[in-house]
Amino acid sequence: MNAAQIQALKELIELLKQSEIGEFSLEQQDLKVSLKFSGAEVSNAAGAVDLAQVARLLGAAQTPAHVAPVHASHGAAHTQPPAASADAGLHTVKSPMVGTFYEAPSPGAAPFAKVGDVVEAGQVLCIVEAMKLMNEIESDAAGEVVQRLVSSGQPVEYGQPLFLIRPR
Repeated sequence: MNAAQIQALKELIELLKQSEIGEFSLEQQDLKVSLKFSGAEVSNAAGAVDLAQVARLLGAAQTPAHVAPVHASHGAAHTQPPAASADAGLHTVKSPMVGTFYEAPSPGAAPFAKVGDVVEAGQVLCIVEAMKLMNEIESDAAGEVVQRLVSSGQPVEYGQPLFLIRPR
């Protein structure tokens, strides 16, 4: 597998985790992938996974030859506690990709945004490095940065919350 295929496979795994899929199988030419998330209680109901997105991740020219039934997971391991009332009304800025989170443009430099800073929509909040590319992550809401949820140098996943912002 090349680096692009490995990255696509990582994104596929994240997509399946977010969709609370318990089990997934794929056969495509000489590639066979079978995933089962531990602690997942599998039901017979079809899960909410976008097969078009799966095909895009695996390469638009390569349509999956066989995709086994996808099952939704109803295991307690995937349930999230209800949001605390203190977090009500806060906007979450999420990572648009898998990579490494950096709070500043370079080591020793001031962070792009600190807790308490007022930011505008489109303002750079951090960098996520993916495959040696530094991707600036911009705020998609104006407001006050209430909390940074990850540490600099920490790996982040697709859709992982990075910042909480109190909209203004």
